[in-house]
Amino acid sequence: MAHEGASLLRDGVLMLGFALAFVLLFRRFGLGATLGYLVAGAVVGPQVLGLVGGADQMIGIAELGIVMLLFVVGLELDPARLWRMKNAIFGLGLAQVVACGLAVTAVIYLAASYPLAAALALGLPLGLSSTAQVLPMLQSSGRLRTPFGERAFAILLFQDLSIIPLITIVAAMSADQGGEAGVPGWQLALLTLVAIAGLIAAGRFFLRPLFRLIGNLNEREMFVVASLFTVLASAFVMELLGLSTALGAFIAGVMLASTPYRHELEADIEPFRSILLGLFFLAVGMMLDLGAIAENPVFVIAMAAALIVVKTLIILGIGLAVGMAWRAALALGLLLSQGGEFGFVLFSQAQDGGLISAEAASLFGAIVTLSMATTPFLMMAASRFRQPARASAEREAPHGDGASALIIGFGRFGQGVAQMLQAAGVRLTLIDSDVDQIDVAGEFGAKVYYGDGTRMDLLRQAGAAEATVIAFCIDKDQLSAEMLHGIKEAFPQAGLYVRVYDRRTVIKLRGAPVDYMARELIESAVGMGREALGGLGLSLQEIERAEDIFRSRDAARLSAQLVEGDLHAEKERFMPGVGTEQ
Repeated sequence: MAHEGASLLRDGVLMLGFALAFVLLFRRFGLGATLGYLVAGAVVGPQVLGLVGGADQMIGIAELGIVMLLFVVGLELDPARLWRMKNAIFGLGLAQVVACGLAVTAVIYLAASYPLAAALALGLPLGLSSTAQVLPMLQSSGRLRTPFGERAFAILLFQDLSIIPLITIVAAMSADQGGEAGVPGWQLALLTLVAIAGLIAAGRFFLRPLFRLIGNLNEREMFVVASLFTVLASAFVMELLGLSTALGAFIAGVMLASTPYRHELEADIEPFRSILLGLFFLAVGMMLDLGAIAENPVFVIAMAAALIVVKTLIILGIGLAVGMAWRAALALGLLLSQGGEFGFVLFSQAQDGGLISAEAASLFGAIVTLSMATTPFLMMAASRFRQPARASAEREAPHGDGASALIIGFGRFGQGVAQMLQAAGVRLTLIDSDVDQIDVAGEFGAKVYYGDGTRMDLLRQAGAAEATVIAFCIDKDQLSAEMLHGIKEAFPQAGLYVRVYDRRTVIKLRGAPVDYMARELIESAVGMGREALGGLGLSLQEIERAEDIFRSRDAARLSAQLVEGDLHAEKERFMPGVGTEQ
C-alpha cells in the first residue's frame, strides 16, 4: 500500500512537472496550453519516455473536467437566453453534425475501403468537435458571449445532445453484426427528456433552497462542497441512465444561472475545472499511439488533413447559408474542424460491438489527437481572417501620440466616459479588441485602435508612460489586482480608473492601486430611484435624504466586505425589498 502511494505521488509529480514545463514553453510561443498538455502527455507517456502509464484510468477521472466545464458554461446561460438560442442550437447544430458526419464517413469509405458500417462508426464521431478544447479558447478570448461565440457554443451543445443518437446508431449496427441489442432509440430519447425534466425540477426545488440555506449560514467551505456535489450528482445521475454526463452538468448550471450564487459557484468550480481539463489533455497525449502513426504516417496525416478541410468547408457553407460574413464563417469552420473527445468513447463502443478492429480504433484515435493539436495553429490563422483587409489601416495598433487619457474598451460604458472627457477638451487614445465595435465606431468618426488593452507592452506602445489617466472600461471579469499592481508600477504617474461589474468584483480587486472604481449600474439605479421617488410625490429634500441614506449604507457595507473579503458582511444593512445588488 505504501509503495502504491509513493508510485501515485511519483506519477503526479512527473505529470505535473512535464505539464508545467511544456505549457509554459508553448504559452511563451503563443501556441496555447492545450497543445502543451498534449505534447507533455505524449512525452511522459508509454510511447516516448515511458515514465507514467495508466492513461485509460486517468482519462476516466479527467473527463470530470469536461463535466465541470459544461457546468460553468451553463452558469453563463440563464433559461431565457438558452431559449433565445434554440434556433441556432437545433438549426446550426443539426446541420453541422449531420453534414460533417456523413461527409467524413464518405471520405473514409472511399479512401480506406472500410465496410459501410465501419465507415459510419468512424465518420459520425469525427463529425463532432472538441468541447474541452474550443470552449476554454472562447472563454479566454472573451468571445463566448458574442454572436460568433454563441453560434460556436450552439453547435457544441447540439453535439453533446447528439451523443445519445450516435450511441444508439453504433449499438444498432453492432447488433446487426451479432452483438447484443442495445436500448431502442425511442426509449433512449424518452429517457433523456425525463432525465432533463428531473434535473430541472431538482434545480428549482432542491438546489436553489440548498444554496439559499448555505448563503444564510455564511460558510465559504460549504459553498465549495455544495458546488462539487451539484456537478458530480448531476453527472452521476446521467451516467446511471447511460446518458451524457456533461449534458447533466450543463442543465444543472443553467438552473442556477439566474440565482445570486452564480459568481460564487463559478469561482468555486474554476480551480477544479482547470486542473482536470489539463489532466484530460495529458491523458489524451499519453494515449496517442505513435506506433500506429509510424506504421501509417501518410494515412494518418492525410486523414487528419482531410478531416480538417472537409469540416471547415462544410461549416463555412453552413455559416454563409445563415447569413454570416465569409470571414467569420471561415473562422468558425477552423475553430470546429478538429475531432473531439467523444470520438474516443464512440470508437471504443464500436470496437466492443465488433464494428472496427482495435488497430482501427487506435489509428483513428491518433487522427483525432493530431487534429486537436492543429487547432491552436488554425486559430492563429483564423484571427487574421476575422479582420477584413479593407480595414487594416483602421485597425492599426495604438501608438503614443501625446494623449492625456487612455480609454480601454469602447463599448457603451467607454463611449460615455470618452465623450465626457472629450467635452472637456481632453486628448484621448481609444483601444478595443472587438473588430466589429471598431467598425461601428469608425462609422461615427471615432478613431479606435485595435488591441488587448490589458497587455503591458500594448499600453506602453499606446503612450501610457505619458498619460495622466488610464480608464479600464472593459466588461466581464478581465482584470486582477496583480495586473493592476503591475500597471501602476510601470506607469506610476497615471491614475487608474476601473469599471467593475458588481461588488463581488470590487472585493476581488481589493488592495489594487485604483483611483476610482465605478460599479456598472449603481449610478443609473440611483438616478432611476430619484425619479421614482419624485413620481411618488416626495419633495426634493426627502429624495436627497433617501439617496444619502442609501449611499451611506452601501458605502458601509462595501467597506466591511472589503475588510472581511466576504459578500455577506454587514448584510443587515442591506435595504429590504431589493432582490439583487448593483
